Amino acid sequence: MPSLIDVIRQGGESVPTDPEFPHAPSEWTRQQAADLARAEQLVPGKDHWEAIRALQQYFFRHQDTPVNVHELHDALEEKFHRQGGMRYLYQLFPAGPVAQGCRLAGLKAPAGTVDRGFGSVV
Repeated sequence: MPSLIDVIRQGGESVPTDPEFPHAPSEWTRQQAADLARAEQLVPGKDHWEAIRALQQYFFRHQDTPVNVHELHDALEEKFHRQGGMRYLYQLFPAGPVAQGCRLAGLKAPAGTVDRGFGSVV
């Protein structure tokens, strides 16, 4: 497993040096995410990192528009359909795949994420 993601400044632009997380926010590191996960009683594994990478990629692709929690939910359901969709993601992130996943991915969760009626337990 590569060490921390260090940010290199190139022409004023932040470029993550960890090729496994090309869409990570510039201030995010895998070590910080792992520490936060452990504080939330999670042991991050390959599947967690895959979900974090998917969240970072989704936010990167939608950086010019506000992220809609329902569209993100649908995108995650589709991306992880073979593993069981949202049921699978709730096994990885019991405090909510979007809310907890975004925290670990270094992303600001979209509005409505912590609405208990939507299913988040955070």
